[in-house]
Amino acid sequence: MKQRKITLAILVICCFGSLKLYAQHYIDGRPSASLRLQCTDEGVVLRHGNGADSCDTFGAREAIVNEVDNKYYLFYDGAGKDGWRACLAESDDLKNWNKKGAILALGDPGKSDSKSASAPWVIKSDGVWHMFYLGTPHTTPAPDRIPAFPYLTMKAQAKSIKGPWIKQYDVTPFVEKANSFYTVTSSPGFIVKVNGEFLQFFSGASEDANGTKRTLGLARTKNLNGSWNIDPKPLFPPTEQVENSSVFFEQATKTWYLFTNHIGITKENGEYTDAIWVYWTKDIYHWSEKNKAVVLDKSNCTWAKGAIGMPTVIKVGNRLAMLYDGVEGTSTSHMGRDIGLAWIQLPLKIQ
Repeated sequence: MKQRKITLAILVICCFGSLKLYAQHYIDGRPSASLRLQCTDEGVVLRHGNGADSCDTFGAREAIVNEVDNKYYLFYDGAGKDGWRACLAESDDLKNWNKKGAILALGDPGKSDSKSASAPWVIKSDGVWHMFYLGTPHTTPAPDRIPAFPYLTMKAQAKSIKGPWIKQYDVTPFVEKANSFYTVTSSPGFIVKVNGEFLQFFSGASEDANGTKRTLGLARTKNLNGSWNIDPKPLFPPTEQVENSSVFFEQATKTWYLFTNHIGITKENGEYTDAIWVYWTKDIYHWSEKNKAVVLDKSNCTWAKGAIGMPTVIKVGNRLAMLYDGVEGTSTSHMGRDIGLAWIQLPLKIQ
Protein backbone atom coordinates (compact mmCIF):
# COMPACT_ATOMS: atom_id res chain seq x y z
CA MET A 1 0.00 0.00 0.00
CA LYS A 2 2.83 2.41 0.88
CA GLN A 3 4.52 1.79 -2.48
CA ARG A 4 1.21 2.36 -4.29
CA LYS A 5 0.74 5.73 -2.56
CA ILE A 6 4.23 6.83 -3.53
CA THR A 7 3.62 5.82 -7.14
CA LEU A 8 0.30 7.65 -7.20
CA ALA A 9 1.93 10.75 -5.75
CA ILE A 10 4.55 10.72 -8.46
CA LEU A 11 1.87 10.42 -11.14
CA VAL A 12 -0.05 13.35 -9.69
CA ILE A 13 3.08 15.48 -9.55
CA CYS A 14 3.91 14.62 -13.17
CA CYS A 15 0.41 15.47 -14.35
CA PHE A 16 0.22 18.80 -12.57
CA GLY A 17 3.75 19.99 -13.23
CA SER A 18 6.52 19.48 -10.70
CA LEU A 19 9.14 22.12 -11.33
CA LYS A 20 12.03 19.71 -10.77
CA LEU A 21 10.89 16.71 -12.81
CA TYR A 22 11.41 18.68 -16.02
CA ALA A 23 15.20 18.75 -15.59
CA GLN A 24 17.29 16.98 -18.22
CA HIS A 25 20.51 15.42 -16.98
CA TYR A 26 23.45 15.57 -19.40
CA ILE A 27 26.33 13.10 -19.48
CA ASP A 28 28.99 15.78 -18.97
CA GLY A 29 27.16 17.53 -16.14
CA ARG A 30 26.30 20.71 -18.05
CA PRO A 31 23.45 22.70 -16.43
CA SER A 32 19.83 21.89 -17.18
CA ALA A 33 16.60 23.86 -16.79
CA SER A 34 13.87 22.64 -14.45
CA LEU A 35 11.13 25.21 -15.10
CA ARG A 36 8.78 25.44 -18.08
CA LEU A 37 7.24 28.15 -20.22
CA GLN A 38 4.23 26.44 -21.74
CA CYS A 39 3.73 26.62 -25.49
CA THR A 40 1.47 24.97 -28.07
CA ASP A 41 3.26 23.57 -31.08
CA GLU A 42 1.55 23.88 -34.46
CA GLY A 43 4.08 21.83 -36.42
CA VAL A 44 5.94 22.46 -39.66
CA VAL A 45 5.01 25.60 -41.60
CA LEU A 46 7.93 25.81 -44.05
CA ARG A 47 9.53 22.73 -45.57
CA HIS A 48 12.88 22.64 -47.27
CA GLY A 49 13.49 21.43 -50.80
CA ASN A 50 11.57 23.66 -53.22
CA GLY A 51 13.29 27.03 -52.90
CA ALA A 52 14.26 28.95 -56.04
CA ASP A 53 17.47 27.80 -57.73
CA SER A 54 17.84 24.92 -55.27
CA CYS A 55 18.54 27.40 -52.44
CA ASP A 56 17.19 25.10 -49.70
CA THR A 57 17.58 21.65 -51.27
CA PHE A 58 19.30 20.18 -48.23
CA GLY A 59 17.56 22.06 -45.42
CA ALA A 60 15.91 25.20 -44.02
CA ARG A 61 16.87 26.48 -40.57
CA GLU A 62 17.80 29.52 -38.42
CA ALA A 63 14.37 31.16 -38.71
CA ILE A 64 14.41 34.95 -38.15
CA VAL A 65 11.06 36.74 -38.48
CA ASN A 66 10.20 40.43 -38.93
CA GLU A 67 6.90 42.26 -39.45
CA VAL A 68 6.58 45.22 -41.82
CA ASP A 69 3.23 46.75 -42.80
CA ASN A 70 1.23 43.73 -41.61
CA LYS A 71 3.32 41.28 -43.60
CA TYR A 72 5.79 38.82 -42.16
CA TYR A 73 9.26 38.43 -43.60
CA LEU A 74 11.16 35.29 -42.70
CA PHE A 75 14.90 35.07 -43.21
CA TYR A 76 16.18 31.52 -42.98
CA ASP A 77 19.32 29.61 -43.83
CA GLY A 78 18.89 27.60 -46.98
CA ALA A 79 21.31 24.71 -47.33
CA GLY A 80 21.68 24.79 -51.10
CA LYS A 81 23.80 23.29 -53.82
CA ASP A 82 26.61 25.84 -53.32
CA GLY A 83 26.43 26.31 -49.55
CA TRP A 84 24.32 27.87 -46.82
CA ARG A 85 22.87 31.26 -47.74
CA ALA A 86 20.26 33.59 -46.28
CA CYS A 87 16.89 33.11 -47.99
CA LEU A 88 13.62 35.06 -47.75
CA ALA A 89 9.98 33.98 -47.48
CA GLU A 90 6.86 36.14 -47.06
CA SER A 91 3.54 35.44 -45.31
CA ASP A 92 0.34 37.09 -44.15
CA ASP A 93 -0.36 34.62 -41.36
CA LEU A 94 2.96 32.96 -40.34
CA LYS A 95 1.61 29.63 -41.60
CA ASN A 96 1.64 29.91 -45.39
CA TRP A 97 4.94 31.09 -46.85
CA ASN A 98 5.88 32.31 -50.31
CA LYS A 99 9.57 31.61 -50.87
CA LYS A 100 11.55 34.32 -52.65
CA GLY A 101 14.90 32.57 -52.85
CA ALA A 102 18.37 33.48 -51.65
CA ILE A 103 19.04 37.13 -50.81
CA LEU A 104 22.80 36.95 -50.20
CA ALA A 105 25.44 35.58 -52.54
CA LEU A 106 28.55 33.80 -51.35
CA GLY A 107 31.60 36.03 -51.26
CA ASP A 108 34.43 35.73 -53.75
CA PRO A 109 37.35 33.41 -52.86
CA GLY A 110 39.35 34.95 -50.05
CA LYS A 111 36.37 36.81 -48.57
CA SER A 112 35.23 36.01 -45.02
CA ASP A 113 31.82 34.94 -46.38
CA SER A 114 33.13 32.87 -49.28
CA LYS A 115 31.60 29.63 -47.95
CA SER A 116 28.51 30.87 -46.09
CA ALA A 117 26.47 34.08 -45.93
CA SER A 118 23.64 33.27 -43.57
CA ALA A 119 21.69 33.93 -40.31
CA PRO A 120 20.84 37.62 -40.94
CA TRP A 121 19.48 39.88 -38.20
CA VAL A 122 18.11 43.23 -39.34
CA ILE A 123 17.04 46.55 -37.86
CA LYS A 124 15.71 49.71 -39.50
CA SER A 125 17.20 53.09 -38.59
CA ASP A 126 16.76 56.47 -40.30
CA GLY A 127 15.05 54.89 -43.31
CA VAL A 128 17.77 52.30 -43.92
CA TRP A 129 17.65 48.57 -43.21
CA HIS A 130 20.85 47.31 -41.63
CA MET A 131 21.71 43.61 -41.79
CA PHE A 132 24.23 41.72 -39.68
CA TYR A 133 24.87 38.25 -41.05
CA LEU A 134 27.10 35.27 -40.39
CA GLY A 135 30.05 34.75 -42.69
CA THR A 136 32.69 32.04 -42.73
CA PRO A 137 35.41 30.89 -45.14
CA HIS A 138 35.17 27.30 -43.86
CA THR A 139 32.62 24.50 -44.20
CA THR A 140 32.46 20.74 -44.11
CA PRO A 141 32.76 18.95 -47.49
CA ALA A 142 29.98 18.91 -50.10
CA PRO A 143 27.12 18.28 -50.30
CA ASP A 144 26.32 19.33 -46.70
CA ARG A 145 28.73 22.29 -46.53
CA ILE A 146 27.92 22.93 -42.87
CA PRO A 147 29.47 26.26 -41.77
CA ALA A 148 32.57 25.77 -39.62
CA PHE A 149 34.54 28.05 -37.29
CA PRO A 150 35.21 30.88 -37.28
CA TYR A 151 31.69 32.32 -37.34
CA LEU A 152 32.00 36.03 -38.12
CA THR A 153 29.61 39.00 -38.06
CA MET A 154 29.39 40.86 -41.36
CA LYS A 155 27.34 43.81 -42.61
CA ALA A 156 24.93 44.67 -45.45
CA GLN A 157 22.23 47.28 -45.97
CA ALA A 158 19.17 47.95 -48.13
CA LYS A 159 16.39 50.45 -48.66
CA SER A 160 13.76 47.73 -48.23
CA ILE A 161 13.60 44.63 -46.09
CA LYS A 162 13.10 42.77 -49.36
CA GLY A 163 16.46 44.00 -50.62
CA PRO A 164 18.46 44.16 -52.73
CA TRP A 165 21.06 43.83 -49.99
CA ILE A 166 24.41 45.49 -50.59
CA LYS A 167 27.33 43.99 -48.70
CA GLN A 168 29.57 46.38 -46.80
CA TYR A 169 32.95 44.71 -46.66
CA ASP A 170 34.48 47.93 -45.35
CA VAL A 171 32.44 47.64 -42.12
CA THR A 172 33.72 45.30 -39.39
CA PRO A 173 31.16 45.24 -36.54
CA PHE A 174 33.27 43.07 -34.20
CA VAL A 175 35.65 40.13 -34.44
CA GLU A 176 36.69 37.12 -32.39
CA LYS A 177 39.17 37.79 -29.60
CA ALA A 178 41.90 35.62 -28.09
CA ASN A 179 41.55 34.62 -24.43
CA SER A 180 37.87 35.57 -24.34
CA PHE A 181 34.50 33.81 -24.43
CA TYR A 182 34.30 34.47 -28.20
CA THR A 183 37.53 33.07 -29.64
CA VAL A 184 35.96 31.00 -32.44
CA THR A 185 32.47 32.46 -32.72
CA SER A 186 31.36 36.08 -32.75
CA SER A 187 28.23 35.73 -34.85
CA PRO A 188 25.21 38.07 -35.02
CA GLY A 189 22.03 38.08 -32.95
CA PHE A 190 18.95 40.09 -32.04
CA ILE A 191 19.35 43.90 -32.10
CA VAL A 192 17.36 46.49 -30.16
CA LYS A 193 17.79 50.20 -29.45
CA VAL A 194 17.76 51.09 -25.75
CA ASN A 195 18.76 54.37 -24.07
CA GLY A 196 20.09 55.85 -27.27
CA GLU A 197 22.36 52.95 -28.21
CA PHE A 198 21.98 49.71 -30.13
CA LEU A 199 22.42 46.46 -28.26
CA GLN A 200 23.21 43.20 -30.06
CA PHE A 201 22.89 39.82 -28.35
CA PHE A 202 25.56 37.94 -30.23
CA SER A 203 26.76 34.33 -30.04
CA GLY A 204 30.20 33.70 -28.61
CA ALA A 205 32.09 30.43 -28.34
CA SER A 206 35.54 29.23 -27.31
CA GLU A 207 37.32 25.89 -27.43
CA ASP A 208 39.57 24.03 -25.03
CA ALA A 209 40.66 20.46 -24.38
CA ASN A 210 37.17 19.65 -23.12
CA GLY A 211 35.38 20.87 -26.25
CA THR A 212 33.35 23.92 -27.29
CA LYS A 213 31.75 26.28 -24.76
CA ARG A 214 28.90 28.45 -26.06
CA THR A 215 27.22 31.50 -24.61
CA LEU A 216 25.81 34.91 -25.51
CA GLY A 217 27.43 38.31 -25.26
CA LEU A 218 26.31 41.93 -25.41
CA ALA A 219 27.71 44.32 -28.02
CA ARG A 220 26.94 48.06 -28.10
CA THR A 221 27.14 50.86 -30.64
CA LYS A 222 25.58 54.20 -31.57
CA ASN A 223 26.62 53.85 -35.22
CA LEU A 224 25.28 50.86 -37.15
CA ASN A 225 27.93 51.40 -39.82
CA GLY A 226 30.70 51.49 -37.26
CA SER A 227 32.35 49.15 -34.79
CA TRP A 228 30.68 47.71 -31.69
CA ASN A 229 32.01 47.60 -28.14
CA ILE A 230 31.68 44.20 -26.48
CA ASP A 231 31.06 43.81 -22.76
CA PRO A 232 34.00 41.81 -21.34
CA LYS A 233 31.80 39.28 -19.53
CA PRO A 234 29.19 37.10 -21.27
CA LEU A 235 25.52 37.22 -20.32
CA PHE A 236 25.73 33.65 -19.02
CA PRO A 237 28.54 31.28 -18.04
CA PRO A 238 29.82 29.35 -21.11
CA THR A 239 28.81 26.14 -19.35
CA GLU A 240 25.18 27.05 -20.15
CA GLN A 241 25.84 25.93 -23.73
CA VAL A 242 23.42 28.26 -25.50
CA GLU A 243 23.70 30.04 -28.83
CA ASN A 244 21.64 32.46 -30.94
CA SER A 245 19.03 34.78 -29.49
CA SER A 246 15.66 36.43 -29.93
CA VAL A 247 14.63 39.00 -27.34
CA PHE A 248 11.11 40.10 -26.37
CA PHE A 249 10.05 42.85 -23.96
CA GLU A 250 6.72 42.28 -22.23
CA GLN A 251 5.34 45.72 -21.51
CA ALA A 252 2.75 44.51 -19.01
CA THR A 253 5.36 43.06 -16.64
CA LYS A 254 8.37 45.22 -17.66
CA THR A 255 10.33 42.03 -18.23
CA TRP A 256 12.83 41.09 -20.93
CA TYR A 257 12.77 37.52 -22.24
CA LEU A 258 15.61 35.97 -24.22
CA PHE A 259 14.79 32.89 -26.30
CA THR A 260 17.75 30.75 -27.36
CA ASN A 261 18.64 27.28 -28.57
CA HIS A 262 20.38 24.98 -26.12
CA ILE A 263 23.11 22.51 -27.01
CA GLY A 264 22.61 19.18 -25.29
CA ILE A 265 24.78 16.08 -25.33
CA THR A 266 24.13 12.34 -25.25
CA LYS A 267 26.38 9.32 -25.41
CA GLU A 268 24.70 8.15 -28.61
CA ASN A 269 24.58 11.42 -30.59
CA GLY A 270 27.19 13.70 -29.07
CA GLU A 271 26.29 17.41 -29.05
CA TYR A 272 23.22 18.73 -30.85
CA THR A 273 20.54 21.41 -30.51
CA ASP A 274 18.12 19.66 -28.20
CA ALA A 275 15.77 22.38 -26.92
CA ILE A 276 14.67 25.99 -26.85
CA TRP A 277 15.24 27.77 -23.57
CA VAL A 278 14.16 31.18 -22.30
CA TYR A 279 15.88 33.47 -19.78
CA TRP A 280 14.31 36.55 -18.19
CA THR A 281 15.32 39.75 -16.42
CA LYS A 282 14.03 43.20 -15.46
CA ASP A 283 17.39 44.74 -16.44
CA ILE A 284 18.38 44.18 -20.07
CA TYR A 285 22.04 44.69 -19.23
CA HIS A 286 22.17 42.01 -16.53
CA TRP A 287 20.99 38.41 -16.77
CA SER A 288 21.22 35.40 -14.47
CA GLU A 289 21.55 31.77 -15.48
CA LYS A 290 19.25 30.97 -12.56
CA ASN A 291 16.27 32.56 -14.34
CA LYS A 292 15.67 30.07 -17.13
CA ALA A 293 13.08 27.62 -18.37
CA VAL A 294 12.52 25.10 -21.16
CA VAL A 295 10.10 26.24 -23.87
CA LEU A 296 10.23 23.47 -26.45
CA ASP A 297 11.90 20.07 -26.53
CA LYS A 298 11.04 16.55 -27.64
CA SER A 299 8.40 16.24 -24.91
CA ASN A 300 6.11 18.94 -26.33
CA CYS A 301 7.21 19.35 -29.97
CA THR A 302 4.76 17.50 -32.20
CA TRP A 303 7.18 16.53 -34.97
CA ALA A 304 10.84 17.00 -34.01
CA LYS A 305 11.95 14.52 -31.34
CA GLY A 306 15.68 14.97 -31.88
CA ALA A 307 17.20 18.22 -33.12
CA ILE A 308 15.30 21.42 -32.26
CA GLY A 309 17.07 24.62 -33.26
CA MET A 310 17.16 28.39 -33.15
CA PRO A 311 13.98 30.29 -32.15
CA THR A 312 12.68 33.70 -33.11
CA VAL A 313 9.63 35.31 -31.50
CA ILE A 314 7.15 38.00 -32.48
CA LYS A 315 3.98 39.32 -30.81
CA VAL A 316 0.69 38.52 -32.56
CA GLY A 317 -2.37 39.80 -30.69
CA ASN A 318 -2.41 38.28 -27.21
CA ARG A 319 0.08 35.57 -28.12
CA LEU A 320 3.74 35.23 -28.88
CA ALA A 321 4.55 33.36 -32.08
CA MET A 322 7.77 31.34 -32.05
CA LEU A 323 9.37 30.04 -35.24
CA TYR A 324 12.14 27.48 -34.95
CA ASP A 325 13.85 24.72 -36.92
CA GLY A 326 13.96 20.98 -36.39
CA VAL A 327 14.25 17.58 -38.02
CA GLU A 328 11.18 15.38 -38.37
CA GLY A 329 11.56 12.25 -36.26
CA THR A 330 14.46 11.51 -33.95
CA SER A 331 17.36 12.66 -36.12
CA THR A 332 19.89 15.06 -34.60
CA SER A 333 21.39 16.05 -37.96
CA HIS A 334 22.21 19.58 -39.09
CA MET A 335 20.71 18.67 -42.45
CA GLY A 336 17.16 18.10 -43.65
CA ARG A 337 15.67 20.63 -41.26
CA ASP A 338 12.32 22.37 -41.64
CA ILE A 339 10.78 25.33 -39.84
CA GLY A 340 7.98 24.98 -37.31
CA LEU A 341 5.64 27.34 -35.47
CA ALA A 342 4.56 27.36 -31.82
CA TRP A 343 2.35 29.73 -29.82
CA ILE A 344 2.83 31.09 -26.29
CA GLN A 345 0.03 32.82 -24.43
CA LEU A 346 0.61 36.35 -23.10
CA PRO A 347 1.38 37.41 -20.47
CA LEU A 348 4.22 34.91 -20.22
CA LYS A 349 4.03 32.60 -17.21
CA ILE A 350 6.89 30.43 -16.03
CA GLN A 351 5.72 27.23 -14.33
